Formats: sequence, structure tokens, C-alpha cells
Amino acid sequence: MNAEGATMLAVSGGKRERAARERAARERMASAARAYAEQGWPCTPGAHPAAVGDRACSCDRLGCPDPAAHPVSGAWALHASAEADKVALWWAKRPDANIILPTGRVFDVFDIPAAAGEFALERIGREGLPAGPVASVGGERYLFFVATRGAPVDEDEWWSCHLDTSPETVTETPGMRWHCRDSYVLAPPSVLPSGRTVTWVRPPDDLPLPDPLRLLEVLSDSCEAAG
Repeated sequence: MNAEGATMLAVSGGKRERAARERAARERMASAARAYAEQGWPCTPGAHPAAVGDRACSCDRLGCPDPAAHPVSGAWALHASAEADKVALWWAKRPDANIILPTGRVFDVFDIPAAAGEFALERIGREGLPAGPVASVGGERYLFFVATRGAPVDEDEWWSCHLDTSPETVTETPGMRWHCRDSYVLAPPSVLPSGRTVTWVRPPDDLPLPDPLRLLEVLSDSCEAAG
């Protein structure tokens, strides 16, 4: 075989390997979405990194503020479901879609900088506190899944925020977000525009989710220590 033929074979082999990796990644996404549904966690398809062009997000919004980190549908709160058949159909139609998990239903999520999350996990382990599932968003943010507060009688006991906002009511705790009613988080194994992924630091288990107010002090202190 001449050099040109060898080069063509190498290019062809590289394309096949890349296609196989992309197919496996899509299968992992669909499998994860089904697994969330099967454990009773509603989910909905999210945008994903753009495959072509110079945009960071698959949506058609110029200058998307949350590239690959927001629901596909504006009616995500109504569409989110834990019906396995429905979820399987969504990812069959959108195999590249990231996974969005609504909060304030089965769980709330404390969203803090990664350095603070590491401080918090160290203290939680040292003091024997329940941690619950914890996810890393590309190594930049840590998501602590806790029991939902739902809709407390005292509205000041909670605040709702989306991924691109910081509520003014918690300026004393820089970097902390509490996702509850009317909010959502990006779930593993979603892919960020940087190519990094959302991964589990502590995967979900069968244990009850921890009380959010019990962890709030630890996470708040950790944000201050890391800030």
C-alpha cells in the first residue's frame, strides 16, 4: 500500500472512531435520562453544544446567556416528566440533548462554586453529616441535592433562581444559589460547550435526601471560606 492509501485509511478509521464515540455518548445520555425517570426524577431535554458554526449553543438565540445549559422548550415546567416511555421518545428524537432536572418537586439543589463544594464535602465527612447526591458542573460548580422545601408558608424561606442569575436576597453568601420552585439544574452526563461534562461526585443512592436547612450553614460557611 502506498503512502496516499495509508493516509486515506487512517482518516477513514479516525472518522469511524469519532462516530463511535459520539454514538456511545448519545446512548449514555438517553440511558441516564431513562434512569432518572425510573427513579421518579422528572426531566426534560436541554440544549447542547452546537455541532457546527461558531455558536456555543444549539438553540437559535444569538448570544445565548446559558449555552447548552437550558431547556429546549420554554414550557419545560409543564413538559417535564418521569414517564419512562415519554422520556425515551424525547431522546430518540433528540439524541444529543442535554438533561434538565426541574427542582422544587422531588428535590432542591444548592449550587455553589467548586472550591466551596470541596470544603463542604470535607467538613460533611468530618462531622458525619448526610450529604446526599453531589454533582460537578465541569469542575466549576458543585450541585448538592437536598430534600425539597416545596412551597413554604413563609416565602422568605426560599428563593428561586435560574442558572444565570444570583438572587439579591443572599448577597451575604457570595456564589450560592438555591434552586427550588420554578428552577432547574443541568444533570450528568450533560456536555458543556467547553467539552467538559457534568459528572457525579456522589451518585444518587436509596437513602433519603438530606434536610436543606441542615446543610445550609455548612455550605454557606464553605462559600465564605473559599471566597
